[in-house]
Amino acid sequence: MDSLIDIQKRLLPDLLTVMQKRYQILQYIGFMQPVGRRSLAVSLGSTERVLRSEVDFLKNQNLISVASSGMNLTAEGKDLLERLESIMRDITGIDILEARLKEVLGVRQVIVVAGNSDESPWVKSELGRACAASMKQRLKGKNTVAVTGGSTMAAVAEMLTPNLFDDELLFVPARGGIGEEVKNQANTICAMMAEHTASRHKFLHVPDQVSKTMYETIMKEPVINEVLNLIQSAGMVLHGIGDAITMAERRKTTPEDLLKIQERKAVGEAFGYYFDEAGEVVHKVQTIGLQLKDLADIEHVIAVAGGSSKAKAIRAYMKQAPSSTILITDEGAAKQLLKG
Repeated sequence: MDSLIDIQKRLLPDLLTVMQKRYQILQYIGFMQPVGRRSLAVSLGSTERVLRSEVDFLKNQNLISVASSGMNLTAEGKDLLERLESIMRDITGIDILEARLKEVLGVRQVIVVAGNSDESPWVKSELGRACAASMKQRLKGKNTVAVTGGSTMAAVAEMLTPNLFDDELLFVPARGGIGEEVKNQANTICAMMAEHTASRHKFLHVPDQVSKTMYETIMKEPVINEVLNLIQSAGMVLHGIGDAITMAERRKTTPEDLLKIQERKAVGEAFGYYFDEAGEVVHKVQTIGLQLKDLADIEHVIAVAGGSSKAKAIRAYMKQAPSSTILITDEGAAKQLLKG
């Protein structure tokens, strides 16, 4: 028998369209609160005039409050938003997207959040929230979590809270990162995650990429080796996936290597490895910390990346990723990935 939602899609499609619009407004307010009508209209790609009637409706239903500082969700609004989440996943077909992507990519699980982080910055926070929920589901007892750098991992850190985990965790950088923008360095993100979860962290004070001579010297340092042993013993790895050229430029790659990356048509990057569309490694930087081959020995590997512009990078990396990988992405990237 058809579900009620399937019947509504056929008989009352306008009703579902209105429901999706109001759900999206509540979502945006939840992430941006307190938010003014103009900012909300811009984020939704709407006009203040069109939005006014919807805001009035939500206010009359006691789902939002309006003050001089902006709009906020009420307790009833927050509760409704949470209860609507699974229904909206069904309506928008996100569950089907997840199942198809899991099969296409050959990974353990795919989690898709609504929206496109290229168009809506708040979607990155949703990616962080989904990652936090996945961590909670899998981490039991004391554990070590290795984390890479990047703005997506910083968004994950923002969504972690002390009540997420029963036992204290130890956060360690998956590899060196000195030289990147401080707020996006793995060391900084580990410290944030530890602070937000009332846990501990260790720093790895080494550059993102090193020469062979420097590598041999650094590896003799006992303090560095202590952290590297902790990284290797991690029960979980959290990492992002980058666009190849963006990451190469961020690393201040030499002109010679940048040309090599471009000529070999690299599209994605993870752990210092650059991949072409076929998933072949076309360039690798000398890094200290986790290597691609190490991931096969780690129980939980969570990759977080979103935005339709990241689809090529995600697809390329996934051809090398261990089958135990859990991919957390957004609708923008997911739909682009399925286009092939």
